[in-house]
Amino acid sequence: MNHGELELVRHAPAHGCLIGELFINGKFFCYTLERVGVAIPTGAYQVLLNQSPKFRKLMPLLVGAQVPATRGVRMHCGTKPADTDACVLVGLAKLPSNVRIYKSVEAFEKLMGVLLGFATSTLTIR
Repeated sequence: MNHGELELVRHAPAHGCLIGELFINGKFFCYTLERVGVAIPTGAYQVLLNQSPKFRKLMPLLVGAQVPATRGVRMHCGTKPADTDACVLVGLAKLPSNVRIYKSVEAFEKLMGVLLGFATSTLTIR
């Protein structure tokens, strides 16, 4: 498949974070976590794979009308709100209380494997 359609469905904020579910081409993929107050707006984003100057590795960069590439908003590993400044954290499991996600490294590696198989990708945040 040449194009990946990612959809992030956010749940109601709780305990300073936004837990969400990430779908790729209509299938559940993993959980997400963002920090309330700095999360990027809902809408459509290009997902570009490039070298992160901060993390020094290939990572997804989210670019949209309200979020220029220079902001450096990425999808990456992390388990709690303090691990992000507007970026989308990914994890394969979450606490029932919706305050943390887990198995983040595994989710990120799995996500990168999928994204590398697409020529282009977009993310819609709802």
